[in-house]
Order: sequence, then C-alpha cells, then structure tokens
Amino acid sequence: MIKKKHIAFLAFLLFSFGNHLFAQENPDTIALVDDQLENNFYEAVKQRGIENYDKAIVAIQKCIEKEPKNASFQYELGKNYLSLKNYVDAENAFKKAVELDNKQRWYWNGLYDVYYQTKDYQKSIPIVEKLIEFDANMKEDLVSLYMNTNQHTKALELLKNMESKSKLTSTMEFYKLKIQESNDYTKPQKEQLEEAIKKNPKVEQNYIDLIVLYTSFNQEDKAFEVAKQLEKEIPNSDWAHVSLVKFHLNNNDGENASKSMFKVLDNDRMDLKIKHRVFNEFLIFAVKNPTYLKDIDKAIPYFDNDKEINVAKEVAKFFWKKNDLENATKYFEKGIKRNSNDLEAMELNLEVLIQKQDFQSVTKKAEEYLESFPTQVGFYFYAGLGYNQLKEYKKAKNILENGLDFVVEFNPSESGIYNNRFNVNFYKQLIISCENLNDNAKKETYTNKLKQLQK
Repeated sequence: MIKKKHIAFLAFLLFSFGNHLFAQENPDTIALVDDQLENNFYEAVKQRGIENYDKAIVAIQKCIEKEPKNASFQYELGKNYLSLKNYVDAENAFKKAVELDNKQRWYWNGLYDVYYQTKDYQKSIPIVEKLIEFDANMKEDLVSLYMNTNQHTKALELLKNMESKSKLTSTMEFYKLKIQESNDYTKPQKEQLEEAIKKNPKVEQNYIDLIVLYTSFNQEDKAFEVAKQLEKEIPNSDWAHVSLVKFHLNNNDGENASKSMFKVLDNDRMDLKIKHRVFNEFLIFAVKNPTYLKDIDKAIPYFDNDKEINVAKEVAKFFWKKNDLENATKYFEKGIKRNSNDLEAMELNLEVLIQKQDFQSVTKKAEEYLESFPTQVGFYFYAGLGYNQLKEYKKAKNILENGLDFVVEFNPSESGIYNNRFNVNFYKQLIISCENLNDNAKKETYTNKLKQLQK
C-alpha cells in the first residue's frame, strides 16, 4: 500500500470593492474581471462547500468559458470531478491546469490524487518525481511507487540516496531489507562484491558490504569468512572484528573477544543492529564466565543514544530469566537511571525484589517511584504489599487507600475484557491490612469489592 501524504492548504479570497480582485499565489485565489465572473466563482465555492459538486462544476465551467486559460479555474474543476470520483474528467482538468501553469505544486498534486485513488502507480511516478522538486519528503512516496511497480533497483538506489542524507524511517528500512532479501538482488550483489574483492583486495568497503549482506540473512559463518579475509588483507580494519568476536568466543578467548567487541562498539559507521548482535553474543558468554560481566557494564553506555531499546533493561530481563536475581536487580537499576520514565523497568524491578523477599527495598523503591508518578496504581500496590509483609499494617492500609483513587472500577455491564491486573490483588492486600488492624467494617467493604471483581 502506498504511503500517501495528503497535502492540505488554506484557500482564501481577497475581494476589493472596486472593479478588480487581486490574485494571491494560492490556486483558489482567482482574479475576476467582472461581476458575473465573480458571482459564478462564489457560487462554485459555495456549492463545493456544501458538497453539491455537480452544481459547483456548472458554476466553475461558466468561469472557464470567460477565461479558458485560467489554470486556477481548471484546478477547481478538477477538485469537484475528483470528489465525484469522475477520474477521467478530473485528470483532464488537472492536466490543463498543469499545462497552463506548471509551477504550482497544487496542480501536480491534483493529478497525483487522481492516480493514487485509481491505483495507477505507473502514471503516478513522473508526477511524484515532479513533486519532489517542491518537497523532498515526497521521495518516500516515490520509493513506495517503485516497490508497487517492482522497480526494486530504482527503489534501492533512491533509498541509498536518502540514507546518505538522513536516517531512514521504519517503513523505508523495511523496503530496503525486503529488496536485499530478494533473490533478484542478493545473487548479483553477492557475486559483484566477491568479484570486486578479488580485483581490489585492499578496498575495505567491498568487504563491509558483503559482511552486512551475509549478516542480514543470519549467515554468520559466511560473514566470518569474509571478516577473516578482511583481517588478512587489512589487519587494522574495525569491520574484521564483527565476526572475530564470535570466533574468539568459540575459542573461549574472552580477552580478545572483549577487544573485538569494543572495536565494533567504538565504530560510529556500524549499524546499531550489528552492535546489538555482537553485544548479545558477548553477553551470553559473560553469563557463563562472570569475570567478563565488567565488560558488559562498560559496553552498556555505548547504547545510551539508542532511542528504541533500553539495553540495560533488556540485560536485566535476560538475567531474570536465568533466575539470577542479583544481576537482574542491578541492571534494572541501571535501566531506570538510563530512562527515568521507564515504568516497565520500575515494575519489573519491584517484582524481582519481591521474588528476593527484600520487602524493605520494595517499600522504599515503590515510594520513591510514587514521588515521580503519583497516579500509578501499581506502585501503591507494591508499597502496600511490602508493608504488609513487614507487618506494618497501618502504613500498608494508608498507602493502599491513597491508591484507591487510581484503581479502575470494574463494571460488569460493560463489554470487553477486564484488564487491570492490580485490582484483585489490591483489594486482597487491603483485606490483609484491615484484618490485622481489626477494622472489620473496612474489611467487609473491601471483601465485597473483591467478590464483585471475581464474579
């Protein structure tokens, strides 16, 4: 599906009280030469405004009879035909507007609207190529058109041009990967790179492109062979270390694996995906060889500018799955320092502390988090649970009742799935507090609430 950028603009008319109207640059601002022309145009605008497109067409055609070479009138006619899905007449009107004045972006965009709605991608391409002169962001539309017409070579060439100037959007990254994964691309690309390496073994870029190509297909053995060849021909190349990390790890050589990893992480030209892969391989090794966890700590800051992945948090999850609660806590704390708004990291950290039965830390952390996020019901729950476990029932009851304002009440008459995972356990903790404080009235109230939720 083509990503369509809808272009909107504010049309306005500035009419004088004399015999003339001074035209603005906007195509909907039309110079009128007599009262009848003015009245017909007003009528066209009025009828279009109330979606009487047929009547608007009649009125604007009267204007065209008076001024057949007025591009703005043709554009207005095209818009009304387009609204009626009369694509043939809309196309003709917009074409006339472009012929009369090809410097107006809106006229070209009218044509694009026609071809977009009729899915005529081939005709869209030269129009979008023209629109790029007005707006460079239209290059994304052109890539989409190339993809829809199977012109992958042109799409990739344009993507590389875009990538050289700025980071690709996720959609454009997807298209690039899709092209590179296709057999039509990879085979000649691979062969060309292999031939280029034979002819010019000292050109680093050919090795890099081939490593990236193999890595994108998870063909790490082949990427490693290229990296070894690169290391032989250009020993100082950082790119050789992409595959050498795994080679050293397979040989249980943590020292050299660490050196290779940091060579990769230090290289600003390397894609984050490659850095993540190298880091993950070293992490698996470090878990089995804890003396190298110090290198993990040193490596994490290299990902501080990664806007999509909180690496410290992901490392914490990794350790949690391994039931290494100490390291899980350590790295969740690092993740929270990295992103002080990461609510998931905070909740998971509290879950780990509960699993460790460190209820003193549970209450302390939950109350710290509440200072920044006073509407997060989960933090009231964790603090209350912690105080109940510490047998500080009054504190538990107070903080849980403070959190009641943020508990989502369940209405059985509403359709959909009840999705607040804290509510049932929230009332269970309140019942525990009230029971130990001999507050039977409140205990009964919360018990009834709990029964209602459990129905």
